[in-house]
Amino acid sequence: MQMEAGIGARLDRLPLSGFHWRLLGLIAAGMYFDSFDIYIAGTVLAAMIHSGESTLGLNATFVSVTFIGMMTGAWLSGLLGDRFGRRFCYQFNLGIYGFASIAAALAPSIYWLIFFRLVMGVGMGAEIVVGYGTLSEFIPADWRGRFGTILNLIINTSLFLSTFLGWLIVPQYGWRWMFAIAGCGALFVWFLRKSMPESPRWLASRGRNDEATAIVERIETACGGAAPRTQPSAPETSTREFYANDTGRLGDLFSRRLLTRTITAITVLVALFTVNYAFVSWIPTFLVKQGHSVSNSLGLTAVMFAGGPIGSLIAFLLAERVGRKWGIVLFSLICAAFGVAYPFAQSAVAITALGFAITSCIYVLSSFSVATYVPELFPTELRLRGSGLANTVGRAVSIGVPYAVAASFTRFGIAGVLTLIVGTLLIQALIVGVLGAETKQRSLESIAADADADTAGAQAIERGATAAVK
Repeated sequence: MQMEAGIGARLDRLPLSGFHWRLLGLIAAGMYFDSFDIYIAGTVLAAMIHSGESTLGLNATFVSVTFIGMMTGAWLSGLLGDRFGRRFCYQFNLGIYGFASIAAALAPSIYWLIFFRLVMGVGMGAEIVVGYGTLSEFIPADWRGRFGTILNLIINTSLFLSTFLGWLIVPQYGWRWMFAIAGCGALFVWFLRKSMPESPRWLASRGRNDEATAIVERIETACGGAAPRTQPSAPETSTREFYANDTGRLGDLFSRRLLTRTITAITVLVALFTVNYAFVSWIPTFLVKQGHSVSNSLGLTAVMFAGGPIGSLIAFLLAERVGRKWGIVLFSLICAAFGVAYPFAQSAVAITALGFAITSCIYVLSSFSVATYVPELFPTELRLRGSGLANTVGRAVSIGVPYAVAASFTRFGIAGVLTLIVGTLLIQALIVGVLGAETKQRSLESIAADADADTAGAQAIERGATAAVK
């Protein structure tokens, strides 16, 4: 659709301004409290065990329903966001999450808390899909990758805040205040987000051209006026998004046009969640099993996890230089190399240094994949459904990862777990390297049009082969 390509081109030509930073701040704030709530679970559950309000079995149920809720939220956000709009979806899911958090703070028993956690999980799973997808549709192509890494960095700092507040608040005032903080923060952000505009790209894809144009004009005014054209209009109108005349269907994700994109998106998120939960979540256990004291293992883990922000900063520097496709391939191979070396480390210094390096690589991959690459792969009509599907599959696989890690460690020790991690990274590098599309400094319309062109080329080859046979 020419109108949609024109809207996208106008957004991409805009200079970076306060509008883009405010948008980043509003999206990051909602996702920050989302992530904050995920990380407070450990502190809350430990406190409830200590007070006798819960048991290990009930704690396990609490964690399980969190994943179930997040899977459900990721799936629903894709359907709702593509059908009713980004603005509706990010307000709807943040409202669900905020009110459920307040209810959790008032829960009369662990059973009610588990129920409210399921509801909270729906909002938490939706936020990661809508947040990254919405951001990608506003930020100019030259900065889209870097903004994704900034958002990823901001979100990941919630681990420190949740741990610090848990240490400060829970012993003195109890676990309920942790949910109250998260819920009140989310509802405050919900109020601030009312000023966020709908995505002009989504409006144009639905044929609501007057609304899309009006929003773009307001954004141009906020950025200091419309940016001058840097290229002729012909290429702009030729890079249309496919499915422009309808709303897109879920089955289109598995059509010839988008199948490789869908496979690529699922691969990178399954790999990310597998590697993250297999290494980051299990490192303290590995260290204890290797003979370190609990205190020493926690200290070494803290140093290793300092690699997280470093990884996000590396991704920021390389997002628009190396690009997302080849960045994922490169750091998958680098991380695999560190993983191969890790079982041979003997000293605490070597173990910590390799753990730091692996953690850094994982967060580079997180910044490139879930924060930027996956939303870029799909056309506007299917962007959130594609991202939602990939996140849903990734979350589903992550449920089985702890069992795979435990079995690998029991039979083969740390080498078995690292073999699982290295194998996952190598498969990711292969699939992304062969099937992945490069998205660096390209408009979303151009990336989408490439899939259309690839399909047309494949169909032409098939017709030629059929004619030759005849």
